[in-house]
Amino acid sequence: MHPILLKIGPFTIYSYGLMIALGFAIAIFLACRRAHLFGLNADRIIDLAVFLLLGGIIGARVFYILLNLNYYKINMFEAIDLTKGGLVWYGGFAAALLVLIWYIKKNKIKFWPVADFMAPYVALGEAFGRIGCLLNGCCYGREASAGYPSGIIFPGESVIRYPTQIYSSVILLLIFMILRLWQERRHFAGEIFLGYCALYSMKRFFIEFLRGDNPQIMLGLTISQIISVIVFVLAVAIFTQKKTKWRMGISKSK
Repeated sequence: MHPILLKIGPFTIYSYGLMIALGFAIAIFLACRRAHLFGLNADRIIDLAVFLLLGGIIGARVFYILLNLNYYKINMFEAIDLTKGGLVWYGGFAAALLVLIWYIKKNKIKFWPVADFMAPYVALGEAFGRIGCLLNGCCYGREASAGYPSGIIFPGESVIRYPTQIYSSVILLLIFMILRLWQERRHFAGEIFLGYCALYSMKRFFIEFLRGDNPQIMLGLTISQIISVIVFVLAVAIFTQKKTKWRMGISKSK
């Protein structure tokens, strides 16, 4: 665990922030190279990405604070301290989605094509963010079973934990590659974004069983697992509806 990568006087580089910034930069670089294929302007994609990043971070932080409200009632000034992590993805996702809706209405852009285009790169950026979680020591796994071969031991501890951050990062990279290839075979608007929602929610649901930082609140499930189920069901339902309409359109055209 290396939460601080470099410190020179008052200047400090935190691993968590650096990985988020690196993931953002790489994702946007790759996205801008393909924006024209979706009829999108690269400059506009950069503007949108900045808004999504800022909105996502704020939403993720607010949701984290709400889940730990008793602590932040006593330690109010720590609410704005992101150096130790403290972001909840679903809070960031909800906020970023609202920002996206606001942006497309303001600029008169269609929602689904933009969402389909951005989805793979969101997964790629998240993959880097999870490495930041590993270096920061947050989002850690629970104690691993005896003899588990690939566990990790954090400094100051003697227990072996499941490397949930690494698992998440690898799966997110796979999701990125799947969605990126899927973009080449897209049949209807919304297909890629809804696929992302379904794949991510499945990933999060199962990873949560290995997480050691989120308490179970209902039926042995964490709040993230409950939200994952809701997101998955909604994504599959909307996907099925849109795919049915697409097939009906194909049949009518014949």
